[in-house]
Amino acid sequence: MAAKNGLDALLRPEDSFLVLIDHQPYQFANLNSHEPMMIVNNVVGLAKAAKVFNVPTILTTVLEERGGYLIKGLQDVFPDQKPIDRTFINTWQDPAVTDIVKKSGRKQLILAALWTEVCLAMPAIQALAEGYDVFIVTDASGGVSAEAHDMAVRRMVAAGAVPITWMAVGAEWQRDWARAETAGGLSGVILEHGGASGVAFAWELQLLAATPPAQG
Repeated sequence: MAAKNGLDALLRPEDSFLVLIDHQPYQFANLNSHEPMMIVNNVVGLAKAAKVFNVPTILTTVLEERGGYLIKGLQDVFPDQKPIDRTFINTWQDPAVTDIVKKSGRKQLILAALWTEVCLAMPAIQALAEGYDVFIVTDASGGVSAEAHDMAVRRMVAAGAVPITWMAVGAEWQRDWARAETAGGLSGVILEHGGASGVAFAWELQLLAATPPAQG
């Protein structure tokens, strides 16, 4: 497992693999730890950031015929990818998912799921035991209550997982704004999904394009 301190502890696009778990109507119906639209916004922003950095991403659902299709905004980021539908509650017990991740050779595993205490905690804890450096995106995940989400995050941190938020993931992947090949794409994601940060960035763009005031 990678170090938890120092430069090597930060996320790198070439070593990252993103797995997005069960962002479905049934799961949202009893999401009470966060405002649901915030989770929708954040997980879609996270997925778009992964696409900017060419980070492999798995979309997965559980019992799609009863739990519903993946939310449209997330599916639209990867329109040609059919989510892997599982019967396993624990995503990391499904070879249809794990075989793809293992074949990639990447060890920085980034997870977001509904619900935090079940569908995020189970794969995070199992993958940690298998030597993955697991990052849990807490603001793109949610539980049936604030307590359930909080206790699950504490449990995963105690097991060795690293809690992180979706914009921090993008920032660590970018690392240097001089990386022009991804800077524009990430900026676009922040403009659309970054909340107040996106508004402030739009304002900055407005000011940069403004006509300088006349000199007296």
